[in-house]
Amino acid sequence: MAAPDADRIAGVIARNVALRRHEQRLSFEQLARRAGVSKGVIVQLEQSRSNPNIATLCRLASALGVAVVDLLAEDAGAAVQVVRAGEVPVLWNGPEGGTARLLAGTRGPDMLELWAWELRGGERYDGAPHAAGTREIVHVLEGRLAIEVDGRRIELDAGDGMTFAGDRRHAYLAVSDCVRFTMAVHEPPAAGAPA
Repeated sequence: MAAPDADRIAGVIARNVALRRHEQRLSFEQLARRAGVSKGVIVQLEQSRSNPNIATLCRLASALGVAVVDLLAEDAGAAVQVVRAGEVPVLWNGPEGGTARLLAGTRGPDMLELWAWELRGGERYDGAPHAAGTREIVHVLEGRLAIEVDGRRIELDAGDGMTFAGDRRHAYLAVSDCVRFTMAVHEPPAAGAPA
């Protein structure tokens, strides 16, 4: 099945960011400052003129006190959300054909996400540090994966798993021709945010 349409995803993100920004009575400048991105990025995003990368989505979600899945949700009020295989958004495309897909996630400030990654030989993804207290859990399904955390490199084979502090500099590297892995991200609510 084909990945969901990038224009549709951009529209959903645009509506949700604008809605959350207005609910919190934030100007473009205030949200930009909180998220550590430029005002222009937010303006373009809210006008559906750009599709943000994973790091920008994470920063915006954190700045708005929501989960990334909240910014991707077409029905933000649903008690149950089912994501069918053909609807899983691809949020990163590597230069050699690798992908990162957000399979599912919880809503609200106590965020838990489940990702499916595929990296092709030589591909690297540099992850921006998440909010304080964030943990990542990785399980390698196929191939050999290297993970760098604060400059320390750990290599994992199929069947291996690892947990690490996601609030530090980290990267994923394909050591083999193809590596597939699942990743869970838990980001606790920011201090003072409702749980």
